[in-house]
Amino acid sequence: MRSLKFKNRTTKRRGIYILPNIFTTLSLFFGFYSILAALEARYSLAAWSIFISALCDVLDGTVARMTNTTSRFGMEYDSLCDLVAFGAAPAVLAYLWALTPGALSPQHPRLGVAAAFIFLACGALRLARFNVFSEARDPGFFQGLPIPGGAMMIAATVLWHYRHGYAEKPSSFLVLGLVLALAFLMVSSMDYVSHKNKVLFRNRRPFETLVAVVLCMGLIITKHRGAFLPLGLVYLASGPVVTLVRASRRRREPETPATPPPAAPEKDET
Repeated sequence: MRSLKFKNRTTKRRGIYILPNIFTTLSLFFGFYSILAALEARYSLAAWSIFISALCDVLDGTVARMTNTTSRFGMEYDSLCDLVAFGAAPAVLAYLWALTPGALSPQHPRLGVAAAFIFLACGALRLARFNVFSEARDPGFFQGLPIPGGAMMIAATVLWHYRHGYAEKPSSFLVLGLVLALAFLMVSSMDYVSHKNKVLFRNRRPFETLVAVVLCMGLIITKHRGAFLPLGLVYLASGPVVTLVRASRRRREPETPATPPPAAPEKDET
């Protein structure tokens, strides 16, 4: 009987571990689907797929923390999926939407390829740095723009363009500047507020908060789709501001005097 209870407990535990990885896999699927939609020139659908992938990415981490099922495997699997969903998918979307050789200067036909690859490479570097320094960093702040934030900025720009009924092609050089700026912010040392910040987001009811976030996103999607880009720009601008504020506070804090080493015991010469 005791072994049967242990087996049932183990099976239940495995099932709980599978749950957050299901959301991670869904995030990977919608990232992959975004690439397929961009290849078919369905750019709005590709952008929405990135947003759905980001929602799944939020859910997998939230579910893992709520059920106490965080693991090293889940962290590595999440990073690999993020590289596809928030690295490759937005890079392909930006390239096919506005950075193809015909859209940019004929003198530099491969400039768009270089920009899209730089975004992808900087996203990979951002994820690698996050994994290596995950235990040493302050959990309340991200160092550099999170890769989902960069991906959603590209998707929000696409949705803004079509939401306002622009029939002409987007400005390729504006999109080029945006892609390169996002790439720089991802590998920069600027501080961005994390959703795990206990000072700003004191949360004693994670499930209710999760439901509220999903409902708010649903309201924005149905009523105010153009709000994603202004909100994203505000978050981008918050990085330099937060970095300056934290640096100023560190300068004002008094330095703790170093503790002198203990004196060596005197020798007894008697």
